[in-house]
Amino acid sequence: MTLEVILLVIAVVIILALAVVAVQLQYRLYKLKRDQNERQAVMEREGEAQRERVNRSIQIIAKSVGNDDITLTEASIRISVLLDSLGVEEPVREEFSAFYQLAEANSHIPILEEWRKLSPKQQFALDQQRVTQEVHYQEFILDAAQRIQGRTF
Repeated sequence: MTLEVILLVIAVVIILALAVVAVQLQYRLYKLKRDQNERQAVMEREGEAQRERVNRSIQIIAKSVGNDDITLTEASIRISVLLDSLGVEEPVREEFSAFYQLAEANSHIPILEEWRKLSPKQQFALDQQRVTQEVHYQEFILDAAQRIQGRTF
C-alpha cells in the first residue's frame, strides 16, 4: 500500500468517527429538547390548573361577600392577595380597588397568634375600627364583589 492510500484510509476512518460522534451528539440534543418541551408543557398545564384554582377561590369568596359568611375585610384581603398572585394588570387592580383599599385600611390589625395576644379590650377596639372601615367601604365592596363574579383572570 502506498502512503496516499494509507492517508486516505486514515482520513475516511477519522471522518466516520467524527460522523458517529456528531450523530450521537445530535441525538442527545434531540432528547434534551424533547424532554425540555415535555417539562415545559407539564409546567404550563400545572400553571393553568393553579390559575383555575385561584380564579375559583376568588369566585367563592366574592359570592360569600354580604352573606355574613366572611367579613368584608377578610374577603378584601383574600381577593386582593389572590388577584396579585395572578399578576393582574393595573386596570384590573383599579377596577377592583375597593378590595385593595379596605385591605389597606385594616392592615394594621394583627391576625392569628398576634390577635390572640391582645387583651379583650384591645381586640374590641380594633374590631370597632374594622367595622367602621367596613361600613365606609361596604357599598363599594358589595359592588366590586358583584362585578367580579363570573370573571376569570
